[in-house]
Amino acid sequence: MDRDALTRCWAEIDLRALRENARVVRHRAGGADLCAVIKANAYGHGLGEIARALVDDAQLFGVANLAEAIEARAHAPSRPVLILGPALPAERRPIVEHGFIAAVSGFEEAVAFSAVAGSAPALLNVVIDTGMGRMGCAESAAAETIKSIAALERVKLHSVSTHLPVADEDAQFTRDQLARFSKTAAALRRELPGDYKLHALLSAGVLAFAETPFDIVRAGLALYGISPLAEFQRLLRPVMSLKSRVVLVRDVPAGSTISYGRTFTTPARMRVATIAAGYADGYPRSLSNRGAHVLIRGARCAVLGRVTMDMLVVDVSSIPHVEAGDEVVLIGSQASEQILASDVAQWAGTIAWEIFTGIGTRVRRVYS
Repeated sequence: MDRDALTRCWAEIDLRALRENARVVRHRAGGADLCAVIKANAYGHGLGEIARALVDDAQLFGVANLAEAIEARAHAPSRPVLILGPALPAERRPIVEHGFIAAVSGFEEAVAFSAVAGSAPALLNVVIDTGMGRMGCAESAAAETIKSIAALERVKLHSVSTHLPVADEDAQFTRDQLARFSKTAAALRRELPGDYKLHALLSAGVLAFAETPFDIVRAGLALYGISPLAEFQRLLRPVMSLKSRVVLVRDVPAGSTISYGRTFTTPARMRVATIAAGYADGYPRSLSNRGAHVLIRGARCAVLGRVTMDMLVVDVSSIPHVEAGDEVVLIGSQASEQILASDVAQWAGTIAWEIFTGIGTRVRRVYS
């Protein structure tokens, strides 16, 4: 039996497009190192496969926590791993023992890492809070804090960073934020010489504010082919296509109701197709009755009624010869039509990051 014919919902991952996007990011960043962000299962694309594919393009990898760092190391042992979020107390010793780079927000955290370090120092990235608010030392005291951390025994300052909360929404605030970080970094360089690196730019920053790349750029969404800013989408190639199949085609009379809640009533006789994907696969329930479409036989088909856990229903009245087994594109291209993850996000009232990371574990990933 053909395995593909038995697959109900799958994601096709184009590794060539991934590497092309990495080269676009590196070109825009000039000579800065690339930290490829592969947290959350590489935004749903598969952490291991993505790490292996980018090992020649990325100088380091960014993850969210210790477990992801261990997985990244297993697939790309030659590259440093930066843990972007704060560590739990129990994670500190293994982080140091594995040689991962830990993110700290202040002196007390750094002291805790120093206390568990042995012959090899704890590698630290000190975060400065310039407006994100979820972690980082106070901007006003950053230089003194970082100098105190650098003076600790069994600690090596790997980098100093900040994070941009509105690089895709507020250019003026972002430019001011980068200017403030630059000023702090310049003062720090004068007072604390060393080989530590500076980084601030995420995907939107690399695309829109590349004149200030610092030493490292942290790219996530852009690597996967979606721009947080629509005007730069032309530079990137989408990496993932999410696909399913038609499982049933039916003719229903006018006045029929579709799916849970009976929120859609057919205005006339319609031909509808049931698709073998739902919110358990990562096609959000919030797409219900929001103008969403899928692609079948190169044409757009409107989603009708509520998306359910395992199925959704679409209108195929104007498409001849649709039958069970036909391929359905939920995200991706078919003939001359294309649906981006950012399109699905807009229909769902969310962001492309959530669409990608919400794709379920039962969705088979296929790499090419």
